[in-house]
Amino acid sequence: MLNPTFSRRLILMHEIAHHEKASVPALMKSLGWPRRTIQDVLKALIGMGVQVEFIEDGVRHNDGHYRVADWGPIDPIWVRNNLNSLLATLEQ
Repeated sequence: MLNPTFSRRLILMHEIAHHEKASVPALMKSLGWPRRTIQDVLKALIGMGVQVEFIEDGVRHNDGHYRVADWGPIDPIWVRNNLNSLLATLEQ
């Protein structure tokens, strides 16, 4: 069985990779997660050896979106193929 914390990280990476502009508000809408959860998971991704970049879109400091620059040791195809199982771990 997958760990819900780890699953949440993989789900967020998948969502960022499949959004044209994965801003925090867009991720909140698509995932139904609170802002704080998304922000905490984004911070935790650094420790997994992945690279997520913030791309500034506007003049305001936090006006922008995220992009997965490097999946590191994570296989994005595996994540895509197992997305339903990953989502199911959060429902338990």
